[in-house]
Amino acid sequence: MPPEMRDYPIEVQQSFMLHSILTDRWDGTSGMYMGKDFSPIGTYLDTFDIEDKRTVVYFLAHIENANSNCINKRVKDSQKNAEMSAKAKAKASR
Repeated sequence: MPPEMRDYPIEVQQSFMLHSILTDRWDGTSGMYMGKDFSPIGTYLDTFDIEDKRTVVYFLAHIENANSNCINKRVKDSQKNAEMSAKAKAKASR
């Protein structure tokens, strides 16, 4: 059975919470995901009174890396499928 959020240490829970409120950045030309906008992270760490900032940011970076890889893989797969579909339609219309 997969672990629930309460099963993780508080620092991991805080990292997931911060990850959920940070805004996403996308490249407008390629459509690729560029990751979360970390510019307000200091404000959030202070606002939520996070004590072990270093550990929380460490886990947040790992969460973001895994999330970015997953999103970009889906985007690439979707783009590849769209290209193959367009080629198949072009070939069929000949």
